[in-house]
Amino acid sequence: MIETIETGSPKVVGFKLCGKLHDEDYKQFVPKMETILTAEGKVRLLIQLEDFHGWDLHAAWDDFKFSLKHHSDFEWIAIVGDRKWEKWMSNFCKPFTTAKVRYFDRSEVDAAWKWLKANEDLEEDQRRQEMLDRAKTWDTYPWTRYGP
Repeated sequence: MIETIETGSPKVVGFKLCGKLHDEDYKQFVPKMETILTAEGKVRLLIQLEDFHGWDLHAAWDDFKFSLKHHSDFEWIAIVGDRKWEKWMSNFCKPFTTAKVRYFDRSEVDAAWKWLKANEDLEEDQRRQEMLDRAKTWDTYPWTRYGP
């Protein structure tokens, strides 16, 4: 089962994955995620694995197709779990995405949220500074000094 976790930010998305995932889970998850990506562009993602038992064959294929299609749609991905194979899985997925991927132990879930949201604040500050820099550069062009 895939459950949505409320984050309070449209640019930070959270999901809890429980039990074994099936095709039906992806039939609900994929349209929801694609709606978010269409509206927001790149997002940050938290995946919380809780009593997670992996995927059946069809769901594994669904996950693979989703990953290929959206490999560059995530900026940061935090994976929270408590098993060695889940940590291994987070390292395994790194070549399949352009996102920065980081694994957190279940006891570090607050740190995972903080990491995602700190980067969100940093990103906003960088965008603001780039806009200011562009405005300053524009004012230095010779034609901006002369009136009509």
